Amino acid sequence: MPTAKLHITLPEEVWISEVSTAHPDAEFRVLAAFPAEETGVGLLEITSSDLPAVVGAMDDREDIVRLDLQQASEETALVEFETTAPLLLFSVQESGLPLELPFTIRDGVAEVELTASRDRLSAFTAQLEAFGMSFDVEYVRELVNSESLLTDRQRELLHTAVEEGYYDTPRECSLTELADTAGVAKSTASETLHRVEEKIVKEYVEG
Repeated sequence: MPTAKLHITLPEEVWISEVSTAHPDAEFRVLAAFPAEETGVGLLEITSSDLPAVVGAMDDREDIVRLDLQQASEETALVEFETTAPLLLFSVQESGLPLELPFTIRDGVAEVELTASRDRLSAFTAQLEAFGMSFDVEYVRELVNSESLLTDRQRELLHTAVEEGYYDTPRECSLTELADTAGVAKSTASETLHRVEEKIVKEYVEG
């Protein structure tokens, strides 16, 4: 199942975009987010050199219907809020994709990492576009599950090869030495590693 990292540009009229753009040094770390009736509730960790101004700007917004300061230090505050414009949350609900937390917002851009099927990821990006949010994809990676991909014997030899330095550059262990350590014939070690490498490379390329 692929993991994707997106940089989502939030619409200028949305409160978090306006506040974060007005205070580009501030980082908004979303620790929790869930829907309420026609609103969204969230928990934010805000870090800024001008914290009172950032919290004050949030409090002045009409689309922030509730703001509770949970705790604060000189440059960091924990804030619970309720908003009538939780666009990211609405996009997630429409696509049926679970939102991975925490994620950060800085200067009008949300940095989000998601793990889901390609169909779900496609549905999520379609919802972003429907809500007027542009985005850039930093990466999409297919995670290789060695537990299901390799047999116990193959996995054991692969771990031994890594531990002994067979895959180091320069190589710290020859194939003969690896075979001796693993207690198998040199030809067996060679054939087993070849099959391991073939499976992993094909899984990576096809993913």
